Amino acid sequence: MSRAGIAVLTATIVAALVGCEGAGGAPSSRATTPEASPSTRPATTPAPTSAARPAQPPTPRVAGTVASEFTSPWGLAFLPDRTALVSERDTGRIKRGARDGSIATVGTVPGVDAGGEGGLMGLAVAADFAEAPYVYAYFTAADDNRIVRMPYEGGRLGKPDVLVTGIPKAGIHNGGRLVFGPDGMLYAGTGEAGDRGLSQQRGSLGGKILRMTPEGKAPSDNPFRGSLVYSLGHRNVQGLAFDTQGRLWASEFGQNTWDELNLIRPGRNYGWPEVEGRGGPSSFEQPVAQWSTDEASPSGIAIAGGSVWMAGLRGARLWRIPIESASATVGSPADFFTGEYGRLRTVQVAPDGSLWLTTSNTDGRGSPRRGDDRILRLVLS
Repeated sequence: MSRAGIAVLTATIVAALVGCEGAGGAPSSRATTPEASPSTRPATTPAPTSAARPAQPPTPRVAGTVASEFTSPWGLAFLPDRTALVSERDTGRIKRGARDGSIATVGTVPGVDAGGEGGLMGLAVAADFAEAPYVYAYFTAADDNRIVRMPYEGGRLGKPDVLVTGIPKAGIHNGGRLVFGPDGMLYAGTGEAGDRGLSQQRGSLGGKILRMTPEGKAPSDNPFRGSLVYSLGHRNVQGLAFDTQGRLWASEFGQNTWDELNLIRPGRNYGWPEVEGRGGPSSFEQPVAQWSTDEASPSGIAIAGGSVWMAGLRGARLWRIPIESASATVGSPADFFTGEYGRLRTVQVAPDGSLWLTTSNTDGRGSPRRGDDRILRLVLS
């Protein structure tokens, strides 16, 4: 290959990786301690328009480590008994962790093909678990990404039933988040597997947010008849959460310029690859907030205390984005724990109202520390 050809290939690889799960250099922002005043410098948001602004947003404080020494933890979902299931991306194992620090492996998902950003990713517990005790998982298989459900009885996972296949897979941009909505439907965030054009193809499951029945079928009221596609034009969605008004929020990896927080509306187009961040024609939905990629690389999100909490991988911090509830706009984002715990993957609201936050330093891109990876318990005040 000529020198010119090598240069073009190198530039292409760098462009593809920079906005993935955080390849590249260290975060550029200054570090903060858990007790320090948060920085509000990064991120850009529209000016809040709600007159009925909530009280001062809560501040998170690390109350301790719930459990440690996980291998690349990814998904986190709570059972009715208040224990949590945690998926390990690279081992295919699902473990149960309790607040007292005890950990037990409850099963290994067969067929997981871990590599790059792929492997065993999102978890969800059935909304009607008492009547239908199923655990749902999103994972990379030999030929695709897929969604399965497994019975959970006697503290063990049973044989998986495959619900959805054909979600594009690659070493990058596999999506992977699962969440049940207040409507009882299962939502999944997918990636375009590095094939940018798939995001705009309604016939592809890549670069989308999917909505399905607990059996993996397309609901009759989905925006496109007979399709699981709920929204399109996404690059790589790894964060999904519903607020108290039933609105769906999603975090999304940008490429080189802007990461996004989006308010999801059925059938809408979020612009990738035609636009990254704000801009483009009026037919594209605009993000409610955006960050430079070295300050975020967002994965999981949770909603508590009137704010979206967003875990950053490359940014190595937790973001708080206050929701102006009446207008569904957001206030000024603030960041916490910058550099304190390394890469942060998943944040979930625990049954007691605290937040459980996982690190992601053993995923091949971080620098593992003693006890990594771990689950931190945060209290809001």
